[in-house]
Amino acid sequence: MVKNSEELALMRVSGRLLASVFEMLDELDLIGLSTLAVNDLVERFITVDLGARPASKGQYGFKFVLNSSINHVVCHGVPDPDEIIRDGNIINLDITLEKNGFIADSSKTYLVGNIPPAARRLVQIAQEAMWEGIKQVRPGAHLGDIGFAIERYAKRNSCSVVREYCGHGIGREMHEEPQVLNFGKREAGQELKEGMVFTIEPMINQGTRLVMTKGDGWTVVIKDRKLSAQFEHTVAVTKSGVEILTLRRDEISRLGLGIAGLMTG
Repeated sequence: MVKNSEELALMRVSGRLLASVFEMLDELDLIGLSTLAVNDLVERFITVDLGARPASKGQYGFKFVLNSSINHVVCHGVPDPDEIIRDGNIINLDITLEKNGFIADSSKTYLVGNIPPAARRLVQIAQEAMWEGIKQVRPGAHLGDIGFAIERYAKRNSCSVVREYCGHGIGREMHEEPQVLNFGKREAGQELKEGMVFTIEPMINQGTRLVMTKGDGWTVVIKDRKLSAQFEHTVAVTKSGVEILTLRRDEISRLGLGIAGLMTG
């Protein structure tokens, strides 16, 4: 679970490349595109422009390079040529990238076109819940501190937290120990140590936290069909706090808010 300095250096490369994938998507008008078209665009960008490997493709038999989860889809949405991204949708794009043997994992929920205020609020709550979790990361803290902070923030904003899916250790493999739950108790669970690398990825729902998997064996939806939003970063525990390996340029402003300001290295 603990990476040495050389391994962390390679993970920074993977994280920075993955951040650039989202920065490319930030410039794209998603309205009218199929989720498969977005998948194909991301695959070309990762393989041709970045010279890296989309780590999700082939993992557990998955045929695509990303998960595309629209509106009431919580996670693991499957790209489809007939699924068109429309004005007013929210869509989570979850992407992994491997370079030099090390994997980074990140996701972002995009607001597409004219978004109703309630949907916009949910996306903001999901993003802030992730930051609340990230702020807990430092040597001597515990995994339960992360989950506690995420769930407390969501509940204070009248939202629920999906419990069936969680963050995870990451490195040479996409899924390593430990599991990073999005709920928990303070000072509970494994103690964090310098060099640990894992994802923090809360899935926040407008209504019930209860979910079900569709017949394709992948797509997870909310049972009440209300909206769900998710954000994810790969982070490393440093000597003094946390480094966000997949930090995007549009998030640098958080340096002044004491969140990305926790970065070192």
